[in-house]
Amino acid sequence: MTANPLAPAWLDVPTNANALQPTVWSKGAIRNPSGVLEIAGLDVATLVAEYGTPVYVVDEADTRGRAVQVRESFDREFARVGSRAKVYYAGKAFLTIEVARWMIAAGLNIDVCSGGELAVVLAAGIDPARLGLHGNNKSVAEIDRAVSVGVGAIVLDSLIEIERVAAAAAKHGRIQPVRLRINSGVHASTHEYLATAREDQKFGIPLADAEATVAIIRSHPGLDFLGLHSHIGSQIFESDGFAEAARRLFAMHARLLEGGPVPELNLGGGFGIAYTSVDVALSLDEIARRFADIVSAAAAELGIPVPIVSVEPGRAIIGPSTATIYEVGTVKDVLVTLPDDTTAIRKYVSVDGGMSDNIRAALYRADYSVRIASRVSGAEPVLVRIAGKHCESGDIVVHADYLPGDVQPGDLVAVPATGAYHWSMANNYNYLGRPPVVAVKNGVARLLVRRETEADLLSRDAGLETK
Repeated sequence: MTANPLAPAWLDVPTNANALQPTVWSKGAIRNPSGVLEIAGLDVATLVAEYGTPVYVVDEADTRGRAVQVRESFDREFARVGSRAKVYYAGKAFLTIEVARWMIAAGLNIDVCSGGELAVVLAAGIDPARLGLHGNNKSVAEIDRAVSVGVGAIVLDSLIEIERVAAAAAKHGRIQPVRLRINSGVHASTHEYLATAREDQKFGIPLADAEATVAIIRSHPGLDFLGLHSHIGSQIFESDGFAEAARRLFAMHARLLEGGPVPELNLGGGFGIAYTSVDVALSLDEIARRFADIVSAAAAELGIPVPIVSVEPGRAIIGPSTATIYEVGTVKDVLVTLPDDTTAIRKYVSVDGGMSDNIRAALYRADYSVRIASRVSGAEPVLVRIAGKHCESGDIVVHADYLPGDVQPGDLVAVPATGAYHWSMANNYNYLGRPPVVAVKNGVARLLVRRETEADLLSRDAGLETK
């Protein structure tokens, strides 16, 4: 079959538009003998009958398995080079009380970025010593609470925060461990909005200012300097950027050792995952091996011991483990005129969610995959665009993929790899309630977060009190 000229160059016409590409689906995703998508032993038709659509479906065993794998991989590889690693789950990617408990059970720590995320993790009963607190503009109240409960590490992002954390430590009579976020200047190969170590952006201290800044930190008796922190971006498929960031940080790390202990180095996260059939992501084992080799080589070059290395994966753990299920509402063929004045058809398939449950496609023009979930079809594949129901032309869930040409209203469709930055960035545009989060394991579903109702949406509107 000839590709639709409207399709992006990377998208091939599938030989089977029902097939599930293993790299973009959770390990528990299969089609059952009836052709219905199953996740972790539960078919989506049964799941939707109970929870409705849209719904985020988390493959619990897959999530837990990835968390254990990343911890074991980094433990093994850093033991090989004579050190050890600390793995923090990046809670900003996807955080609920239960997910926090899963991460701790897997032996991970948790990184949070706000008072709200801290509240969720504390509600889960997590030991605050297992937590790190990030953020470029942590409020005085957030800092005070973090210090008061005994958060294990606070990442300092500015000179102002040094004084604020020191004041909180003095107030509560604590010695507060801190890291200093460094803007390494490394340009990660990712979307501009996801690159977080370029010079002209809001995060961190310039590398050239690190020595003077660390001297200020060390001058405060209530602060315990753990080491430098770097995060070069998100959705990164190669290790070259991490290697260059490590090289720059290690040179500074070695100089800082002359003034006192620097037990740790935090290289952040941002490991990419596959969203489409052409994305090739490094395995967690390979990421850990490369990181250990990068760090070991940098330390050997400078003749210093390999420090404890911290990393902060989030997307790589939760992203592939989750799919979003929608119901198709309308289907329309749109005739598009091409630059050479020929025409082609793009089939718009509109679903009952959109940019309120997946803002990434609109924000970053991120690409996704889609499959009919409630049946299989022998119809010829056609190019589709999965559109949301919001009043925005940019409200797109999947920009381009192929589905069987008989896709129709009432079909369930599933978009894989929606664990990271989907529920956590969900919103109420057009007064849509945010979808529920449902975990499935061994054919049994359990609710992690209930669906937001109209009553929830109205409950904060003070106009109800003035009728």
